[in-house]
Amino acid sequence: MTKPFSVLSKLAAVSVLAAISLPAAAQSAGDNIVNIGWFHLRPNESSEPLYRRMPAPVGPLAGSSATISNADTLGIAFTHFFTDNFALTADLGIPPKFKLYGGGTLSPLGQLGEAKQWSPALIAKWYFGDKNSKLRPFVGLGATRVWYTSVNLSSSLQRQVTGGLPGGTATADLSSSWAPVANVGLTYNFTDKWSLGFSVAYIPLKTDADITGRIGNTVISRNTTTLTLDPLVTFLSVGYKF
Repeated sequence: MTKPFSVLSKLAAVSVLAAISLPAAAQSAGDNIVNIGWFHLRPNESSEPLYRRMPAPVGPLAGSSATISNADTLGIAFTHFFTDNFALTADLGIPPKFKLYGGGTLSPLGQLGEAKQWSPALIAKWYFGDKNSKLRPFVGLGATRVWYTSVNLSSSLQRQVTGGLPGGTATADLSSSWAPVANVGLTYNFTDKWSLGFSVAYIPLKTDADITGRIGNTVISRNTTTLTLDPLVTFLSVGYKF
């Protein structure tokens, strides 16, 4: 009578060991993952010449251009897996601050201004491999809404656009826009819960700048230009599944 029980106990032990030896699913349908890390934004920038709209004479400031600094900020991403391979990611974070510098005939002015860029993105991703793979490359495509706050012009640019008149000040408006996002990257899963992620995104992006000079409430000058940013955005992060 003891033999059947002995066989059953051995089978149970083998089953438990087999279950323990199976790899834990790293990312599978229904999983949610939060990533926190470092965004580095490197614009591939260019600009049109500063164009004088008023006062006369109207026309471009010959040889004028601008360059845009790199920027770094804290990034946060939330990912939900709808299947073992298809996921949707919301990229968020603290808005980075970009600095604008004069180029060409504007080089003597040095820094022209600065602004914070808000660009939350929603990206659909396809992960290669299966749910138990430690290393999972992915490709993604999505969209971002871009707008700017804390736009400040340097005193040197304000003097430039107001002709140095006493009491003259200048402000700038930067246009907002939608832009596509192309994304590639990979995730390395240390455990069932923890992972390391790295990705590169490209965003074709332009913004129109409208610079208005005033004395008091009276508009005395207006200049416009178009800035092309086209940033490459790298994201190095640690992920946790819940």
